[in-house]
Amino acid sequence: MESLKQKTLKGTLWSTLERFSVQGIAFVVMIIMARILTPDDYGLVGMLAVFIAVSQSLVDSGFSQALIRKQDRSEVDNSTVFYFNIGVGIVLYLILFFCAPLIAKFYNQPVLTPLTRLISLSVLINSFVVVQRALLTVKIDFKTQAKASFSAAVVSGVVGITMAYTGYGVWSIVWYQLTNLTVNVGLLWVFSKWRPKWTYSWKSFRELFGFGSKLALSGIIDTVYKNIYLIVIGKVFNAADLGYYTRAQQFAEFPSSNVSGIIQRVTFPILCTIQNDDDRLRDVYRRFLRLSAFIVFPLMIGLAAVAHPFIILVLKEKWEFAAVLLQIICLSMMWYPIHAINLNLLQVKGRSDLFLKLEIWKKCIGVMILCATVPLGLEAMCWGNLLSSLIALGINTHYTGKLIQVGFLTQIKDLIPTLVYSLTMGAIVWIIVQILPNNILRLLIGIIVGIVYFLAITKLTRSTDLRELLSFIKISK
Repeated sequence: MESLKQKTLKGTLWSTLERFSVQGIAFVVMIIMARILTPDDYGLVGMLAVFIAVSQSLVDSGFSQALIRKQDRSEVDNSTVFYFNIGVGIVLYLILFFCAPLIAKFYNQPVLTPLTRLISLSVLINSFVVVQRALLTVKIDFKTQAKASFSAAVVSGVVGITMAYTGYGVWSIVWYQLTNLTVNVGLLWVFSKWRPKWTYSWKSFRELFGFGSKLALSGIIDTVYKNIYLIVIGKVFNAADLGYYTRAQQFAEFPSSNVSGIIQRVTFPILCTIQNDDDRLRDVYRRFLRLSAFIVFPLMIGLAAVAHPFIILVLKEKWEFAAVLLQIICLSMMWYPIHAINLNLLQVKGRSDLFLKLEIWKKCIGVMILCATVPLGLEAMCWGNLLSSLIALGINTHYTGKLIQVGFLTQIKDLIPTLVYSLTMGAIVWIIVQILPNNILRLLIGIIVGIVYFLAITKLTRSTDLRELLSFIKISK
Protein backbone atom coordinates (compact mmCIF):
# COMPACT_ATOMS: atom_id res chain seq x y z
CA MET A 1 0.00 0.00 0.00
CA GLU A 2 1.29 3.46 -0.89
CA SER A 3 1.45 6.04 1.88
CA LEU A 4 -0.45 9.32 1.69
CA LYS A 5 2.78 11.17 0.93
CA GLN A 6 3.77 8.72 -1.81
CA LYS A 7 0.34 9.03 -3.41
CA THR A 8 0.56 12.82 -3.23
CA LEU A 9 4.04 12.89 -4.78
CA LYS A 10 3.18 10.43 -7.53
CA GLY A 11 -0.09 12.16 -8.33
CA THR A 12 1.49 15.60 -8.31
CA LEU A 13 4.36 14.47 -10.51
CA TRP A 14 2.10 13.08 -13.24
CA SER A 15 -0.46 15.87 -12.92
CA THR A 16 2.35 18.42 -13.25
CA LEU A 17 3.81 16.57 -16.21
CA GLU A 18 0.43 16.48 -17.92
CA ARG A 19 -0.44 20.09 -17.22
CA PHE A 20 2.84 21.67 -18.21
CA SER A 21 3.73 19.39 -21.11
CA VAL A 22 0.26 19.73 -22.63
CA GLN A 23 -0.08 23.40 -21.83
CA GLY A 24 3.49 23.95 -22.98
CA ILE A 25 2.57 22.59 -26.41
CA ALA A 26 -0.67 24.60 -26.38
CA PHE A 27 1.34 27.67 -25.40
CA VAL A 28 3.71 27.28 -28.34
CA VAL A 29 0.82 26.55 -30.72
CA MET A 30 -1.03 29.65 -29.47
CA ILE A 31 2.04 31.82 -30.04
CA ILE A 32 2.53 30.54 -33.59
CA MET A 33 -1.15 30.93 -34.45
CA ALA A 34 -1.40 34.37 -32.81
CA ARG A 35 1.52 35.62 -34.93
CA ILE A 36 -0.43 34.56 -38.04
CA LEU A 37 -3.97 35.48 -36.98
CA THR A 38 -5.35 38.80 -35.72
CA PRO A 39 -6.79 40.05 -32.40
CA ASP A 40 -10.21 40.08 -34.11
CA ASP A 41 -10.01 36.33 -34.81
CA TYR A 42 -9.38 35.54 -31.14
CA GLY A 43 -11.99 38.07 -30.11
CA LEU A 44 -14.69 36.26 -32.11
CA VAL A 45 -13.94 32.95 -30.38
CA GLY A 46 -13.77 34.76 -27.04
CA MET A 47 -17.35 35.97 -27.55
CA LEU A 48 -18.53 32.35 -27.47
CA ALA A 49 -16.43 31.29 -24.47
CA VAL A 50 -19.10 31.93 -21.85
CA PHE A 51 -21.72 29.83 -23.65
CA ILE A 52 -19.37 26.87 -24.06
CA ALA A 53 -17.97 27.13 -20.53
CA VAL A 54 -21.43 27.26 -18.90
CA SER A 55 -22.58 24.32 -21.00
CA GLN A 56 -19.54 22.29 -19.92
CA SER A 57 -20.37 23.02 -16.28
CA LEU A 58 -23.95 21.88 -16.81
CA VAL A 59 -22.82 18.64 -18.46
CA ASP A 60 -20.77 17.74 -15.40
CA SER A 61 -23.32 19.16 -12.92
CA GLY A 62 -20.94 18.47 -10.03
CA PHE A 63 -21.25 14.71 -10.47
CA SER A 64 -17.54 14.14 -11.04
CA GLN A 65 -16.72 15.75 -7.68
CA ALA A 66 -19.53 13.79 -6.04
CA LEU A 67 -18.13 10.52 -7.42
CA ILE A 68 -14.61 11.37 -6.26
CA ARG A 69 -15.78 12.23 -2.76
CA LYS A 70 -18.04 9.18 -2.33
CA GLN A 71 -16.05 6.44 -0.62
CA ASP A 72 -18.44 3.56 -1.48
CA ARG A 73 -19.24 4.45 -5.11
CA SER A 74 -20.73 1.59 -7.15
CA GLU A 75 -21.03 0.67 -10.81
CA VAL A 76 -24.65 1.81 -10.64
CA ASP A 77 -23.43 5.26 -9.51
CA ASN A 78 -20.89 5.44 -12.34
CA SER A 79 -23.34 4.38 -15.06
CA THR A 80 -26.04 6.69 -13.77
CA VAL A 81 -23.71 9.67 -14.01
CA PHE A 82 -22.51 8.59 -17.46
CA TYR A 83 -25.97 8.47 -19.02
CA PHE A 84 -27.02 11.69 -17.32
CA ASN A 85 -23.96 13.47 -18.72
CA ILE A 86 -24.68 12.34 -22.27
CA GLY A 87 -28.37 13.30 -22.04
CA VAL A 88 -27.50 16.79 -20.83
CA GLY A 89 -24.80 17.10 -23.51
CA ILE A 90 -27.30 16.36 -26.29
CA VAL A 91 -29.88 18.82 -24.95
CA LEU A 92 -27.33 21.61 -24.54
CA TYR A 93 -25.91 21.12 -28.03
CA LEU A 94 -29.39 21.44 -29.53
CA ILE A 95 -30.06 24.60 -27.50
CA LEU A 96 -26.79 26.19 -28.67
CA PHE A 97 -27.43 25.10 -32.27
CA PHE A 98 -30.82 26.80 -32.46
CA CYS A 99 -29.75 29.84 -30.41
CA ALA A 100 -26.71 30.51 -32.61
CA PRO A 101 -28.46 33.25 -34.68
CA LEU A 102 -29.47 35.06 -31.48
CA ILE A 103 -25.88 35.00 -30.22
CA ALA A 104 -24.68 36.39 -33.57
CA LYS A 105 -27.32 39.12 -33.42
CA PHE A 106 -26.37 40.06 -29.85
CA TYR A 107 -22.77 40.75 -30.87
CA ASN A 108 -23.72 41.96 -34.37
CA GLN A 109 -21.33 39.39 -35.87
CA PRO A 110 -23.09 37.17 -38.48
CA VAL A 111 -20.13 34.77 -38.66
CA LEU A 112 -20.89 33.68 -35.09
CA THR A 113 -23.89 31.61 -36.26
CA PRO A 114 -21.86 28.88 -38.02
CA LEU A 115 -19.01 29.28 -35.51
CA THR A 116 -21.35 28.60 -32.58
CA ARG A 117 -22.88 25.54 -34.23
CA LEU A 118 -19.46 24.03 -34.88
CA ILE A 119 -17.69 24.82 -31.61
CA SER A 120 -20.72 23.65 -29.59
CA LEU A 121 -19.91 20.09 -30.63
CA SER A 122 -17.25 20.23 -27.90
CA VAL A 123 -20.02 20.16 -25.29
CA LEU A 124 -21.45 16.93 -26.67
CA ILE A 125 -18.04 15.28 -27.16
CA ASN A 126 -16.91 16.09 -23.61
CA SER A 127 -20.04 14.52 -22.09
CA PHE A 128 -18.76 11.05 -23.05
CA VAL A 129 -15.72 11.13 -20.77
CA VAL A 130 -16.68 12.83 -17.48
CA VAL A 131 -16.91 9.56 -15.55
CA GLN A 132 -13.63 8.18 -16.93
CA ARG A 133 -11.77 11.29 -15.79
CA ALA A 134 -13.38 11.14 -12.34
CA LEU A 135 -12.48 7.49 -11.82
CA LEU A 136 -8.89 8.03 -12.95
CA THR A 137 -8.67 10.95 -10.51
CA VAL A 138 -9.98 8.75 -7.68
CA LYS A 139 -7.07 6.40 -8.36
CA ILE A 140 -4.74 9.43 -8.60
CA ASP A 141 -3.90 8.05 -12.05
CA PHE A 142 -2.76 11.15 -13.86
CA LYS A 143 -0.29 9.15 -15.95
CA THR A 144 -3.09 7.84 -18.17
CA GLN A 145 -4.63 11.28 -18.47
CA ALA A 146 -1.22 12.71 -19.31
CA LYS A 147 -0.74 10.30 -22.23
CA ALA A 148 -4.14 11.15 -23.69
CA SER A 149 -3.77 14.91 -23.23
CA PHE A 150 -0.24 15.02 -24.64
CA SER A 151 -1.19 13.08 -27.78
CA ALA A 152 -4.24 15.29 -28.29
CA ALA A 153 -2.15 18.45 -27.90
CA VAL A 154 0.32 17.34 -30.56
CA VAL A 155 -2.31 16.28 -33.11
CA SER A 156 -4.50 19.36 -32.61
CA GLY A 157 -1.46 21.64 -32.72
CA VAL A 158 -0.53 20.34 -36.17
CA VAL A 159 -4.13 20.83 -37.35
CA GLY A 160 -4.44 24.36 -35.92
CA ILE A 161 -1.11 25.66 -37.24
CA THR A 162 -1.65 24.11 -40.70
CA MET A 163 -5.11 25.69 -41.01
CA ALA A 164 -3.85 29.07 -39.79
CA TYR A 165 -1.01 29.07 -42.35
CA THR A 166 -3.37 28.10 -45.17
CA GLY A 167 -5.70 31.03 -44.51
CA TYR A 168 -8.61 29.60 -42.53
CA GLY A 169 -8.51 32.47 -40.02
CA VAL A 170 -10.86 32.11 -37.05
CA TRP A 171 -11.91 28.62 -38.22
CA SER A 172 -8.43 27.32 -37.51
CA ILE A 173 -8.92 28.19 -33.81
CA VAL A 174 -12.24 26.33 -33.67
CA TRP A 175 -10.91 23.21 -35.42
CA TYR A 176 -7.83 23.26 -33.19
CA GLN A 177 -10.04 23.14 -30.08
CA LEU A 178 -12.38 20.48 -31.47
CA THR A 179 -9.54 18.24 -32.62
CA ASN A 180 -7.86 18.48 -29.22
CA LEU A 181 -10.99 17.44 -27.36
CA THR A 182 -11.97 14.67 -29.80
CA VAL A 183 -8.55 12.99 -29.71
CA ASN A 184 -8.36 13.33 -25.91
CA VAL A 185 -11.79 11.77 -25.38
CA GLY A 186 -11.09 8.97 -27.86
CA LEU A 187 -7.81 8.04 -26.17
CA LEU A 188 -9.30 8.08 -22.68
CA TRP A 189 -11.91 5.60 -23.89
CA VAL A 190 -9.12 3.40 -25.23
CA PHE A 191 -6.91 3.69 -22.13
CA SER A 192 -9.64 3.51 -19.48
CA LYS A 193 -10.79 0.05 -18.41
CA TRP A 194 -14.18 1.31 -17.26
CA ARG A 195 -17.23 0.84 -19.45
CA PRO A 196 -20.82 1.84 -18.60
CA LYS A 197 -23.36 -0.82 -17.62
CA TRP A 198 -26.91 -0.89 -18.96
CA THR A 199 -28.29 0.42 -15.68
CA TYR A 200 -29.63 3.66 -14.24
CA SER A 201 -30.76 4.46 -10.70
CA TRP A 202 -32.84 7.44 -9.64
CA LYS A 203 -31.84 6.76 -6.04
CA SER A 204 -28.17 7.03 -6.99
CA PHE A 205 -28.92 10.14 -9.04
CA ARG A 206 -30.65 11.88 -6.12
CA GLU A 207 -27.85 11.01 -3.70
CA LEU A 208 -25.08 12.28 -5.96
CA PHE A 209 -27.12 15.25 -7.16
CA GLY A 210 -27.73 16.32 -3.55
CA PHE A 211 -24.02 17.02 -3.16
CA GLY A 212 -23.08 17.75 -6.78
CA SER A 213 -25.92 20.14 -7.65
CA LYS A 214 -24.67 22.81 -5.28
CA LEU A 215 -21.18 22.49 -6.69
CA ALA A 216 -22.64 22.63 -10.21
CA LEU A 217 -24.55 25.81 -9.46
CA SER A 218 -21.45 27.25 -7.83
CA GLY A 219 -19.43 26.28 -10.89
CA ILE A 220 -21.94 27.88 -13.24
CA ILE A 221 -21.93 31.09 -11.23
CA ASP A 222 -18.12 31.11 -11.22
CA THR A 223 -17.97 30.33 -14.95
CA VAL A 224 -20.44 33.07 -15.87
CA TYR A 225 -18.56 35.54 -13.67
CA LYS A 226 -15.17 34.65 -15.19
CA ASN A 227 -16.59 35.00 -18.68
CA ILE A 228 -18.80 38.02 -18.04
CA TYR A 229 -15.74 40.13 -18.76
CA LEU A 230 -15.62 38.58 -22.23
CA ILE A 231 -19.31 39.37 -22.79
CA VAL A 232 -18.95 42.97 -21.62
CA ILE A 233 -15.73 43.64 -23.55
CA GLY A 234 -17.14 42.05 -26.71
CA LYS A 235 -20.35 44.08 -26.45
CA VAL A 236 -19.10 47.43 -25.13
CA PHE A 237 -15.71 47.56 -26.84
CA ASN A 238 -14.75 45.57 -29.97
CA ALA A 239 -13.39 42.23 -31.15
CA ALA A 240 -9.79 43.49 -31.18
CA ASP A 241 -9.97 44.65 -27.55
CA LEU A 242 -11.42 41.29 -26.61
CA GLY A 243 -8.55 39.63 -28.49
CA TYR A 244 -6.00 41.63 -26.44
CA TYR A 245 -7.75 40.66 -23.22
CA THR A 246 -8.04 36.94 -24.02
CA ARG A 247 -4.36 36.68 -25.00
CA ALA A 248 -3.27 38.48 -21.82
CA GLN A 249 -5.56 36.24 -19.79
CA GLN A 250 -4.19 33.09 -21.42
CA PHE A 251 -0.59 34.05 -20.69
CA ALA A 252 -1.46 34.78 -17.06
CA GLU A 253 -3.44 31.55 -16.76
CA PHE A 254 -0.56 29.39 -17.98
CA PRO A 255 1.32 29.37 -14.65
CA SER A 256 -1.58 30.24 -12.33
CA SER A 257 -4.41 28.05 -13.57
CA ASN A 258 -2.14 25.11 -14.29
CA VAL A 259 -0.75 25.12 -10.76
CA SER A 260 -4.30 25.62 -9.43
CA GLY A 261 -5.53 22.73 -11.55
CA ILE A 262 -2.73 20.45 -10.35
CA ILE A 263 -3.41 21.39 -6.74
CA GLN A 264 -7.17 20.84 -7.03
CA ARG A 265 -6.86 17.51 -8.82
CA VAL A 266 -4.29 16.10 -6.40
CA THR A 267 -5.37 17.63 -3.09
CA PHE A 268 -9.08 16.84 -3.37
CA PRO A 269 -8.82 13.03 -3.45
CA ILE A 270 -5.91 13.13 -0.99
CA LEU A 271 -7.67 15.37 1.53
CA CYS A 272 -10.85 13.31 1.16
CA THR A 273 -8.99 10.32 2.61
CA ILE A 274 -8.25 12.28 5.84
CA GLN A 275 -11.45 14.34 5.93
CA ASN A 276 -12.33 13.21 9.47
CA ASP A 277 -8.89 13.83 11.03
CA ASP A 278 -8.88 17.60 11.58
CA ASP A 279 -5.36 17.82 13.03
CA ARG A 280 -3.80 15.98 10.13
CA LEU A 281 -6.04 17.78 7.65
CA ARG A 282 -4.97 21.15 9.06
CA ASP A 283 -1.26 20.33 8.78
CA VAL A 284 -1.46 18.97 5.21
CA TYR A 285 -3.68 21.87 4.15
CA ARG A 286 -1.24 24.54 5.37
CA ARG A 287 1.68 22.81 3.66
CA PHE A 288 -0.22 22.76 0.37
CA LEU A 289 -0.95 26.48 0.78
CA ARG A 290 2.66 27.47 1.42
CA LEU A 291 4.08 25.29 -1.33
CA SER A 292 1.63 26.56 -3.96
CA ALA A 293 2.36 30.19 -3.08
CA PHE A 294 6.10 29.53 -3.16
CA ILE A 295 5.75 28.37 -6.76
CA VAL A 296 3.07 30.73 -8.10
CA PHE A 297 3.83 34.10 -6.47
CA PRO A 298 7.32 34.55 -8.01
CA LEU A 299 6.13 33.22 -11.39
CA MET A 300 3.23 35.66 -11.63
CA ILE A 301 5.03 38.72 -10.29
CA GLY A 302 8.04 37.94 -12.48
CA LEU A 303 5.80 37.62 -15.55
CA ALA A 304 4.19 40.97 -14.74
CA ALA A 305 7.63 42.59 -14.51
CA VAL A 306 8.74 41.39 -17.98
CA ALA A 307 5.31 41.62 -19.65
CA HIS A 308 6.20 44.28 -22.25
CA PRO A 309 9.35 42.74 -23.75
CA PHE A 310 7.74 39.29 -23.50
CA ILE A 311 4.60 40.22 -25.47
CA ILE A 312 6.49 42.19 -28.13
CA LEU A 313 9.03 39.43 -28.74
CA VAL A 314 6.54 36.58 -28.65
CA LEU A 315 3.50 38.05 -30.43
CA LYS A 316 4.92 41.10 -32.28
CA GLU A 317 4.10 44.78 -31.82
CA LYS A 318 0.48 44.41 -32.97
CA TRP A 319 -0.29 42.80 -29.58
CA GLU A 320 1.56 45.38 -27.41
CA PHE A 321 -1.56 46.61 -25.57
CA ALA A 322 -2.01 43.07 -24.24
CA ALA A 323 1.14 43.61 -22.12
CA VAL A 324 -0.54 46.36 -20.09
CA LEU A 325 -3.48 44.07 -19.33
CA LEU A 326 -1.18 41.12 -18.63
CA GLN A 327 0.60 42.98 -15.83
CA ILE A 328 -2.64 43.63 -13.97
CA ILE A 329 -4.15 40.20 -14.60
CA CYS A 330 -1.00 38.53 -13.23
CA LEU A 331 -1.46 40.31 -9.89
CA SER A 332 -5.02 39.03 -9.76
CA MET A 333 -4.39 35.45 -10.82
CA MET A 334 -1.46 34.89 -8.45
CA TRP A 335 -4.09 34.31 -5.75
CA TYR A 336 -6.01 31.63 -7.67
CA PRO A 337 -4.15 28.61 -6.22
CA ILE A 338 -4.92 29.92 -2.71
CA HIS A 339 -8.59 30.21 -3.64
CA ALA A 340 -8.50 26.69 -5.07
CA ILE A 341 -7.17 25.08 -1.90
CA ASN A 342 -9.62 26.97 0.31
CA LEU A 343 -12.56 25.88 -1.84
CA ASN A 344 -11.26 22.31 -1.98
CA LEU A 345 -11.49 22.15 1.80
CA LEU A 346 -15.19 23.04 1.75
CA GLN A 347 -15.81 20.17 -0.67
CA VAL A 348 -13.71 17.77 1.39
CA LYS A 349 -15.81 18.62 4.45
CA GLY A 350 -19.00 18.05 2.45
CA ARG A 351 -20.05 21.70 2.74
CA SER A 352 -21.25 22.19 -0.83
CA ASP A 353 -24.03 24.36 0.63
CA LEU A 354 -21.44 26.74 2.05
CA PHE A 355 -19.49 26.55 -1.21
CA LEU A 356 -22.57 27.79 -3.08
CA LYS A 357 -23.28 30.52 -0.53
CA LEU A 358 -19.75 31.88 -0.85
CA GLU A 359 -19.88 31.88 -4.64
CA ILE A 360 -23.09 33.92 -4.64
CA TRP A 361 -21.69 36.53 -2.25
CA LYS A 362 -18.34 36.82 -4.05
CA LYS A 363 -19.86 37.09 -7.48
CA CYS A 364 -22.40 39.71 -6.42
CA ILE A 365 -19.56 41.85 -5.10
CA GLY A 366 -17.54 41.18 -8.27
CA VAL A 367 -20.40 42.22 -10.57
CA MET A 368 -20.85 45.49 -8.64
CA ILE A 369 -17.14 46.23 -9.05
CA LEU A 370 -17.37 45.36 -12.76
CA CYS A 371 -20.31 47.72 -13.30
CA ALA A 372 -18.38 50.51 -11.58
CA THR A 373 -15.23 50.03 -13.69
CA VAL A 374 -16.69 49.45 -17.20
CA PRO A 375 -17.13 53.20 -17.92
CA LEU A 376 -13.47 53.74 -16.93
CA GLY A 377 -12.07 51.45 -19.61
CA LEU A 378 -10.42 48.06 -20.05
CA GLU A 379 -7.49 48.68 -17.69
CA ALA A 380 -9.82 49.81 -14.91
CA MET A 381 -11.85 46.62 -15.38
CA CYS A 382 -8.69 44.55 -14.83
CA TRP A 383 -7.83 46.51 -11.65
CA GLY A 384 -11.38 45.91 -10.46
CA ASN A 385 -10.92 42.18 -11.01
CA LEU A 386 -7.84 42.29 -8.78
CA LEU A 387 -9.88 43.97 -6.05
CA SER A 388 -12.57 41.29 -6.41
CA SER A 389 -9.95 38.56 -6.06
CA LEU A 390 -8.62 40.01 -2.81
CA ILE A 391 -12.12 40.40 -1.36
CA ALA A 392 -12.89 36.79 -2.34
CA LEU A 393 -9.75 35.67 -0.52
CA GLY A 394 -11.00 37.25 2.69
CA ILE A 395 -14.41 35.56 2.34
CA ASN A 396 -12.96 32.11 1.55
CA THR A 397 -10.47 32.14 4.41
CA HIS A 398 -13.12 33.25 6.91
CA TYR A 399 -15.00 29.98 6.53
CA THR A 400 -11.84 27.89 6.36
CA GLY A 401 -11.02 29.33 9.78
CA LYS A 402 -14.37 28.17 11.11
CA LEU A 403 -13.96 24.62 9.77
CA ILE A 404 -10.35 23.78 10.72
CA GLN A 405 -9.10 26.93 12.49
CA VAL A 406 -6.89 28.10 9.63
CA GLY A 407 -8.40 31.52 8.96
CA PHE A 408 -7.34 34.67 7.11
CA LEU A 409 -4.65 35.83 9.55
CA THR A 410 -3.09 32.37 9.84
CA GLN A 411 -2.95 31.94 6.09
CA ILE A 412 -1.56 35.42 5.45
CA LYS A 413 1.08 34.84 8.12
CA ASP A 414 2.09 31.65 6.30
CA LEU A 415 2.24 33.43 2.93
CA ILE A 416 3.88 36.77 3.87
CA PRO A 417 7.53 35.60 3.55
CA THR A 418 7.00 34.32 -0.01
CA LEU A 419 4.97 37.42 -0.92
CA VAL A 420 7.74 39.76 0.28
CA TYR A 421 10.44 37.78 -1.55
CA SER A 422 8.37 37.83 -4.74
CA LEU A 423 7.52 41.55 -4.62
CA THR A 424 11.14 42.59 -4.05
CA MET A 425 12.22 40.29 -6.87
CA GLY A 426 9.56 41.79 -9.14
CA ALA A 427 10.68 45.34 -8.32
CA ILE A 428 14.31 44.55 -9.18
CA VAL A 429 13.34 42.89 -12.47
CA TRP A 430 11.05 45.79 -13.40
CA ILE A 431 13.89 48.28 -12.86
CA ILE A 432 16.16 46.19 -15.09
CA VAL A 433 13.49 46.14 -17.81
CA GLN A 434 13.30 49.94 -17.73
CA ILE A 435 17.06 50.41 -17.95
CA LEU A 436 18.21 47.96 -20.62
CA PRO A 437 18.19 49.10 -24.28
CA ASN A 438 16.44 46.28 -26.18
CA ASN A 439 13.70 43.72 -25.57
CA ILE A 440 15.84 40.59 -25.87
CA LEU A 441 18.24 41.79 -23.16
CA ARG A 442 15.33 42.98 -21.01
CA LEU A 443 13.66 39.59 -21.12
CA LEU A 444 16.74 37.36 -20.75
CA ILE A 445 18.55 39.34 -18.06
CA GLY A 446 15.30 40.09 -16.24
CA ILE A 447 14.44 36.37 -16.01
CA ILE A 448 17.96 35.35 -14.96
CA VAL A 449 18.24 38.04 -12.28
CA GLY A 450 14.75 37.24 -10.99
CA ILE A 451 15.49 33.52 -10.60
CA VAL A 452 18.90 34.08 -9.01
CA TYR A 453 17.58 36.70 -6.57
CA PHE A 454 14.58 34.64 -5.47
CA LEU A 455 16.59 31.47 -4.89
CA ALA A 456 19.35 33.41 -3.13
CA ILE A 457 17.05 35.31 -0.75
CA THR A 458 15.09 32.18 0.17
CA LYS A 459 18.34 30.28 0.74
CA LEU A 460 19.85 33.06 2.87
CA THR A 461 16.72 33.35 5.01
CA ARG A 462 16.57 29.55 5.35
CA SER A 463 13.06 29.39 3.97
CA THR A 464 11.16 26.32 5.14
CA ASP A 465 9.16 26.45 1.91
CA LEU A 466 12.36 26.10 -0.16
CA ARG A 467 13.41 23.09 1.90
CA GLU A 468 9.93 21.59 1.50
CA LEU A 469 10.05 22.06 -2.28
CA LEU A 470 13.56 20.59 -2.58
CA SER A 471 12.53 17.63 -0.44
CA PHE A 472 9.44 17.18 -2.59
CA ILE A 473 11.53 17.17 -5.79
CA LYS A 474 14.10 14.78 -4.31
CA ILE A 475 11.47 12.25 -3.22
CA SER A 476 9.66 12.53 -6.56
CA LYS A 477 12.73 11.44 -8.54
